[in-house]
Amino acid sequence: MASAVGPDACTTDSLFGGRLRLIQPRRGHRAGTDAVLLAAAAGDVGAAHVVDLGAGVGTVGLAVAQASPAARVRLVEREPALVALARDNVAANGLDGRVEVVEADVLAPAATRRAGGLLSHSADMVVTNPPFFARGRVRASPDAGRRAAHVMDEAALEAWLRTAADLAAPGGRLVMIHEAPALQAILTGLAGRFGAIALKPVYPRAGEPATRLLVGGVKGSRAPLRLLHGLVLHEPDGRFTVEAEAVHRGEASVVLA
Repeated sequence: MASAVGPDACTTDSLFGGRLRLIQPRRGHRAGTDAVLLAAAAGDVGAAHVVDLGAGVGTVGLAVAQASPAARVRLVEREPALVALARDNVAANGLDGRVEVVEADVLAPAATRRAGGLLSHSADMVVTNPPFFARGRVRASPDAGRRAAHVMDEAALEAWLRTAADLAAPGGRLVMIHEAPALQAILTGLAGRFGAIALKPVYPRAGEPATRLLVGGVKGSRAPLRLLHGLVLHEPDGRFTVEAEAVHRGEASVVLA
């Protein structure tokens, strides 16, 4: 392993019933249910070219590559320490031939992205877990990595989705997870870029408000929006529901169709 992050600052974990090995920071933003749900919503993509925007240590893109042996995946991340860990994780999971890590800022100008090899209209699917919270709405974490993963300016979500649309080929798919209260901003960012929007609410427990939205879309489609049956994560006693447990074990997908 050639990571720039010291070994004592990291843990080695596993997801999806032990199939995905993941080296990640001990402190700061760590892979969890959001990444699991996003990967499960992407499903088996066949021989598609997939771009994971804001990939962090590579969790979602690597899971997609494992689930789709013919897929080619690019992990796009701007933080150098996370880029190094993502490269370590590619190697640790034996995916060197199909997964590439690109150090780039999702919000950089298009010309800068293209110079770095992120070509317009090149992705069959874009998967992304953007920072959720607008500055000032939440108390920012003192940890820089966690702060960067969770907080960005409100206007940046539209710019983020603009990048996703630029990278997606005509008819290419977007799969995203975001916070449920951002629905209006999500729809604004998708408008004129992606259609056939599918929204799947994610509920902590039955009877509680949704906290997350899984979002699917097709670039250039004019098909109408669909609100899908929601996913409940936990039983009243805190255990995962049967469906959520199967997803976390990598035994079930989350359908956005």
